[in-house]
Amino acid sequence: MIRVVTGSLVDVDAEALVRPVRSDLAPVSGASRDVAIAAGAELEARLERLGSLPVGGAVMTPVGSLRAAFVIHAVVMSDEEPQTQVTVQRAVRNALARAADWGVASLALPPMGIGVGLTEPEDAADALVQLLASHLDEGRPPRDLIIVTTSPFERDLFAGVVVEVARNLAEPRS
Repeated sequence: MIRVVTGSLVDVDAEALVRPVRSDLAPVSGASRDVAIAAGAELEARLERLGSLPVGGAVMTPVGSLRAAFVIHAVVMSDEEPQTQVTVQRAVRNALARAADWGVASLALPPMGIGVGLTEPEDAADALVQLLASHLDEGRPPRDLIIVTTSPFERDLFAGVVVEVARNLAEPRS
């Protein structure tokens, strides 16, 4: 199931959170920064030991002082490689793979890719929701996917795309 909620990523009741980051594991969005701050010094120390990761990669860590059990740091850009729809999609695929490897039941993520380059918000939302729907089709965990929006615009955009994708999947194919 794909759900869309409005609020703060750190307050969502999910087993794991996806945190979009740079290759040096620095935050790339307000939601990513909020997760790092809320998780505290323990997470910061762990990330320093990890070093840098390749663009498109994802690594899962325990969280420290958050409600979730894990944070998946999804690398969407580096100094040499800007954030694009392709890098976001690779990072989300790898984040879903890490969650599946660990049997995570529920995963919350911000609306990744919506502010990238010249991509229209509707196209970015459709790409993310299609990717999540494809993951659900595979039958692997996590089965509860939560897109955490911060504005009515984002909420309405993603909720509409989720309904449209579900409708298209339910239609019989000819």
